[in-house]
Amino acid sequence: MSADQFDTDADGATLTVDLDALVANWRALGARAGTEAAAVVKADAYGIGIEPAATALARAGCKTFFVAHVSEGIRARKIAPDSTIYVLNGLLPGQCGAYAEHALSPVLGSHEELLEWASFRQTGAQVRPAALHVDTAMNRLGLWPGEGLTLARERSGVVAAAGIGLVMSHFASSEVEADPANARQIAAFAEIAAALPEIPASLKNSSGHFLKDCPSYQLTRPGYALYGGNPTPGKPNPMKPVVGLEAHILQVREVEDGTQVGYNGRWTARGRRKLATICMGYADGYPRNASWTDTTTGGTALLEGVPCPFAGSVSMDLIIIDVTDAPAGAARRGASVTLIGGPLDLETVGAGAKTIGYEILTSLGGRYARRYLGL
Repeated sequence: MSADQFDTDADGATLTVDLDALVANWRALGARAGTEAAAVVKADAYGIGIEPAATALARAGCKTFFVAHVSEGIRARKIAPDSTIYVLNGLLPGQCGAYAEHALSPVLGSHEELLEWASFRQTGAQVRPAALHVDTAMNRLGLWPGEGLTLARERSGVVAAAGIGLVMSHFASSEVEADPANARQIAAFAEIAAALPEIPASLKNSSGHFLKDCPSYQLTRPGYALYGGNPTPGKPNPMKPVVGLEAHILQVREVEDGTQVGYNGRWTARGRRKLATICMGYADGYPRNASWTDTTTGGTALLEGVPCPFAGSVSMDLIIIDVTDAPAGAARRGASVTLIGGPLDLETVGAGAKTIGYEILTSLGGRYARRYLGL
């Protein structure tokens, strides 16, 4: 994209979201699983926006969504009035009314939550079926497997009273295909699902779609892979890229050998260097850990396809990049550089910032001009 293609009213950077690619990824994962694929749209649809993401997916036929909070569920409900919307973070005390008002389904992961939801249903309130979460490895949320089995076998007990419409668990290491924890979780969940044969089940997350010997059950729950993240680390990414990020160059200068650059002079020029300052910083969600210093490597931008490493600390609104090796004339005021796109995929950008692609996506800032393709 050339500089003159940017929105002139933008704050200096543009986030491009390919909704057609999002839908294509959802369809590909559903086809691979051979069953219904839901869509996880928590964290503002991994940073791209719940409203455009849910709109595109609902139009494509997605019937089930997962969010983390009631507030996210309310936003998704406005877009998808007929869909099933599960709230992953469970049921806080006294929230049953909010779930009923917005036709949301809590993911219940404790005996206390089950009892409160069952009691609310007995008042005659109109509610959607809830999900039962059994923790098979994470030690984070959910019933212990033994507790889940006990409750599952009490046919007239609290599980029946709570009106459970889905039983689920969550992988701890599905992106690591050889991790023996995967097989243990598959086996533990199979026992739970077998004890509740009349209730649909869900186990596969994004990477779970690529695990051998993992049943698809009736529903899968892709998240990161929908948005172009690689569900098979170390292997070619089977998903289409969804997000691109570009920023303007504000100023270009040349510095002499030994010049210290950025806050606290943590980067020192080795020889005469050409530097460009771009309109992007940690206030835009680009991690400060992507700083490149004299002792640590960091992030990279692309200028006309040439990698340009960061120079010094990522500051609040600005990043300095070393454009010495860029094509002649490429580094100029108003030109654009790529921060996400092409060889700078989410995993590469995450590694440069000493984090993961998930954090890069979910931190995408609100100051970008946003372009949605396919909406």
